Amino acid sequence: MPPGPSASKADVARIERASISVTGMKGTRVSYLRAGARDGRRIIFVHGTPGEAIGWADFLLNVPAGLEYIAIDRPGFGATAPDRAEPSLKRQVLALASLLDARPGGLPILVGHSLGGPIVVRAAIDQPGRIGGIIILAGSLDPALERIHPMQPVGEWWGVRGMLPRSLRNANRELIALKRDLEVMAPHLVEVDIPVTIIHGTADTLVPVANVDFMRSRFTRAIPLRVEVLPEQNHFLPWEHRPKIEAAIAAMVAA
Repeated sequence: MPPGPSASKADVARIERASISVTGMKGTRVSYLRAGARDGRRIIFVHGTPGEAIGWADFLLNVPAGLEYIAIDRPGFGATAPDRAEPSLKRQVLALASLLDARPGGLPILVGHSLGGPIVVRAAIDQPGRIGGIIILAGSLDPALERIHPMQPVGEWWGVRGMLPRSLRNANRELIALKRDLEVMAPHLVEVDIPVTIIHGTADTLVPVANVDFMRSRFTRAIPLRVEVLPEQNHFLPWEHRPKIEAAIAAMVAA
C-alpha cells in the first residue's frame, strides 16, 4: 500500500469542501478542499492517478499566513462528477481553469504529483498569463519513458472494466492515453516561461528519475528552473517530504 496523509479522519473532516461547475465540460462539477485566507494567493494541488484531494490533507491543515490552499478531486476521482475518466490532459486543465483566480498576492501556483505533473505543465502552456509558477513532484513528462503494461489493455475490456473499482478503472484509462498526450505536448514545453521547480527521487520505481534530464532539456525558458534530485527517495514525495515541498512553495511565493 502506498503511504498517505498522517491527518486523522476528524482533522480531514474539518477541511472545507466546495465545488464548481466547469466551463466547456458539460456535466462536470469539480469538488475541492480549501483552507487558508480566502483572499490569499492560491496554491492549487493536483493529485496523480489514482488519487484524490484528501491526499493533500496534511498541507491543507498547515497553510501559511496569506495563502489559500486548494486541492482538487480531478475528473473521475473523489467527489467530482461525473464518474467517468477524462484521459485528455487538455481537458484536465479545463477542469481546474475556473480556479485560476489572480489575487493581490500574485497569480496561482500549481503543484502536481505524478500524473498531476504533466497536468500542471499543460496548464502553464494552455493558460498563459494565468499561472505564477509550477512545482512538479515525481512528474512523468518524457514520452519515451512511458510503458503500457500488457495487462493494461485487458482492463479496458468491457467485462473486466465492470469489475474494477472506479479509481483503478479511470487510472488505467488515463495511463493508457498518457504517452500520446506527452508526445503532443513535448514540442510546447519551450513555451513555459514561468518559474518551474522539479523535485524527484532517484529510487522512484513508478516514474523514472530520467524524466528530470528530459525536463531540463525542454524547459529552456523557465525563469528560474530549480531542480532537486533526492538520493534514495521514492515516488511518494507528498507524504514523505512535506517540509521540502512546503519550502519549495515558500520560495516560489517569495520570488
